[in-house]
Amino acid sequence: MRCVELNKPSVKQSKFILSIIVIAQFCCISLWFAGNGVMSDLMVVFSLKSSALGHLTSAVQFGFILGTLIFAILTIADRFSPSKVFFSCALLGSLFNALVIWEGNSLASILLLRFLTGFFLAGIYPVGMKIAADYYDKGLGKSLGFLVGALVVGTAFPHLAKGMTGGFHWKYVLLLSSFLSVFGGLLMFTMVSNGPYRKPGNKLDLSAFFSVFNYKGVRSAAFGYFAHMWEVYAFWAFVPVILKTYAMEHSGAVFNIPLWSFLVIGIGGLGSVLSGYLAQTAGTKQVAYIALLLSCLCCLVSPLMFEVTSESLFIAFLLLWGMAVIADSPLFSTLVAQNASAEIRGTALTIVNSIGFAITIISIQLLNVLQDSMNPTHIYTLLALGPILGLLVLYEKKK
Repeated sequence: MRCVELNKPSVKQSKFILSIIVIAQFCCISLWFAGNGVMSDLMVVFSLKSSALGHLTSAVQFGFILGTLIFAILTIADRFSPSKVFFSCALLGSLFNALVIWEGNSLASILLLRFLTGFFLAGIYPVGMKIAADYYDKGLGKSLGFLVGALVVGTAFPHLAKGMTGGFHWKYVLLLSSFLSVFGGLLMFTMVSNGPYRKPGNKLDLSAFFSVFNYKGVRSAAFGYFAHMWEVYAFWAFVPVILKTYAMEHSGAVFNIPLWSFLVIGIGGLGSVLSGYLAQTAGTKQVAYIALLLSCLCCLVSPLMFEVTSESLFIAFLLLWGMAVIADSPLFSTLVAQNASAEIRGTALTIVNSIGFAITIISIQLLNVLQDSMNPTHIYTLLALGPILGLLVLYEKKK
């Protein structure tokens, strides 16, 4: 039975609702990197080239971008019940993800299925943030910290499933992520009603798509988000490659690459939660700036870290990078949500997400193209370009 819509949720109710949103987000976001988690198997079964990693990752991003553009233009998250939108997209995303297991697939059909999975993720990630923003006015940064943390762990989960199961068939990894998505969608639909701070848009307003950036605070936060997005998904996509490169550079190094990929990406969930708590005392803008600076430094020193002979030190560095690379994300999203009017909050979050993910395709494909021609231990310095530009612009705005 669907829960009763709340006017002013108590502290206990708020914590319960946040936990449901976080669990649902984690379950559904597992679809995102499900293909990456079984990439080695896909390459063997479907005779794919090494460049397929970048192409399949970008296919999801392309789908997400088109989905967020359509959702934003049609203001879907503001005109319809966000929980229903979330549920519908969770079901459709799980279907297209599961269809990858069909052995008659080709590279083209797998790209299409990953594209469609990404399309319906547009109704999960930004809509989940919209639902949280409808429930939490004060403490939104902390709430979105938990939500982005769920996204990070959900993104990393396919690597864990592959790393922990050994002989576990790759098809079951994909089916497990699809099952989790259906479960997460059902949780959101049955347990979370419209929030007390929601102001639904009653009609289609195409101008809302363009008016989002009329708000100065939205523009500033969005630019910081775009700078962060240049780095984060390219880093996540290439974490297994980073580990493999280090092992090739140091013949004695032996890694469980799927397991360590999960840990390096997944620890970002802790970084997101910590940044949300720190923002309550140190300020949202300040913590976001420091996190962006730290991840930028990680990009720049990465060539030196490939030279260290201590596997433990290298792993510690990657874990630090994994925390820093995502810690600013919930804070920039918080600033976007807080600076947009309530009637177009969902649209603002969606369009900023759309542009941000368009940027990820450029950085992912840049690494994909250069990985065979550039020194593999120096290539990740290119990921510092976004954070450097973001830091310069944010510094000027702080003056």
